[in-house]
Amino acid sequence: MTATLPDTKTDRYKWIALSNTTLGMLMATIDGSIVIISLPAIFRGIGLDPLAPGNIGYLLWMIMGYLLVSAVLVVALGRLGDMFGRVRMYNLGFLIFAIASVALSFDPFRAGAGAMWLIGWRIVQAFGGAMLTANSAAILTDAFPARQRGMALGINQITALAGQFLGLLLGGVLATIDWRAVFWVSVPVGVVGTIWSYRSLRETGERQRASVDWLGNVTFAAGTLLILASMTYGIQPYGGHPTGWTSPRVLGGIGLGVLLLVAFVVVESRIAHPMFRLGLFKIRAFAAGNLAALLVAIARGGMQFMLIIWLQGIWLPLHGYKFEDTPLWAGIFMLPLTAGFLIAGPISGYLSDRFGARLFSTTGLLLVAAGFLGLLLIPIDFPYPLFAALLVLSGLGQGMFSAPNTSAIMSSVPADQRGVASGMRATFQNAGTSLSIGVFFSLMVVGLARALPQTLTSGLTAQGVPHDVAASVAALPPVSTLFAAFLGSNPVAHLLEPYGVLASLPPANATTLTGHEFFPTLIAQPFHDGLVVVFGAATLMTLLAAAASASRGKHVRH
Repeated sequence: MTATLPDTKTDRYKWIALSNTTLGMLMATIDGSIVIISLPAIFRGIGLDPLAPGNIGYLLWMIMGYLLVSAVLVVALGRLGDMFGRVRMYNLGFLIFAIASVALSFDPFRAGAGAMWLIGWRIVQAFGGAMLTANSAAILTDAFPARQRGMALGINQITALAGQFLGLLLGGVLATIDWRAVFWVSVPVGVVGTIWSYRSLRETGERQRASVDWLGNVTFAAGTLLILASMTYGIQPYGGHPTGWTSPRVLGGIGLGVLLLVAFVVVESRIAHPMFRLGLFKIRAFAAGNLAALLVAIARGGMQFMLIIWLQGIWLPLHGYKFEDTPLWAGIFMLPLTAGFLIAGPISGYLSDRFGARLFSTTGLLLVAAGFLGLLLIPIDFPYPLFAALLVLSGLGQGMFSAPNTSAIMSSVPADQRGVASGMRATFQNAGTSLSIGVFFSLMVVGLARALPQTLTSGLTAQGVPHDVAASVAALPPVSTLFAAFLGSNPVAHLLEPYGVLASLPPANATTLTGHEFFPTLIAQPFHDGLVVVFGAATLMTLLAAAASASRGKHVRH
């Protein structure tokens, strides 16, 4: 069944579609990252210490819950858009997102109950965001002619990627005002965007009526969720180990998730109307583009977390910034990355409409790899102009890759399958981000576990801390120390607080322990050793993504 209106490609409607979907994507991605910087203020607001051993799970699920839902549901929601209308699904997503934003800002509970309220409504918010993400690219592909499609998708996708980093800055600014303001900011945008989308957007693409693939939906959602959730628990300590990768729950969850995904592939290859169009992978441009997107998402997914820890836990304190101020300044100092996105995305999208995606996307990934290599080689206490230049280089490369790659993927599939193609593309990207966070944090925690205990014990005893206290503090899971740096908290003051030894030390020693330089100096070398592993792996992943991008073949459009 095809529903086509006379003005499908008119100038007025296509720009309305671009404006509205870009607003929706910007809001969805900003809210995906806005809580990262504002978590200290949020947990203080509900009266919960996020770094207490029993509360680390709350912290992880506040960050990861949104990403997991986005990764799991976008394919199914894109497929439903193909069946029942992409605009209908998109509009409903805007409405759900707005309702969840209101509920988040009126958390009636405190402590653990308050955290569960926020996590629950963040999951609902992510459901609405997944509906926006799954259908926005398909709506634009329907609305724009082929000669302008790369430009439109470039603006949309680069805005979405930039939203991830703008969320960091907004979270830092709003958290200084009130922790609820972090969620208030989405309310007016969500309400206005919902009304605007219901009034202005209309179905212009092809629909494909079919029955819902319930078995495929269930096996895919359950399998993906089990794997990604198990990786989240793999970051946390277990049985005396710094990470949970030896936990039966983690190993069992990953194993069962893999079995469910194998069952999903079998189901999708045999069912008449599958949710996941495996046949699309026979299209070379579609398969190569998604493989490149997955690899680069794994490479860059944990990048912002590593850079935040680097800035908040080491570089900013060493340069005189108070720990409580570092979240805001970390967002500010990472703006060159966003600038690179915003410069390269629309331009490369426009040019790729004329010259094809392969040149721009492959060159962009080589620039990203060069940026990772540069970050790997610079000293831990770097000169900021050099750091900013590497961020701009990485941002330009990611912008050059994302827009042409998205355009090539979406243009390579038949019109009646653009919704599911958009969902599959978003799934690879979101799943790669979630996998990256789990892998990068685990690599960093393992690296810290080898060097940090001895370094911390020596540093504390040198300042007069009793050896038994220093040894007990050093034996605590490194993930607590890592997250303390990540949240802009003074880790030494936090770790010593339960023992009450600071008050018994000479004032000069206590001042040194809680000052700007003690912890950054201690952690600098172990952290740098971890960065070498993390950014080395990211460089390799990006080069593999570049090879996949180069293999996409000639520019193909349906």
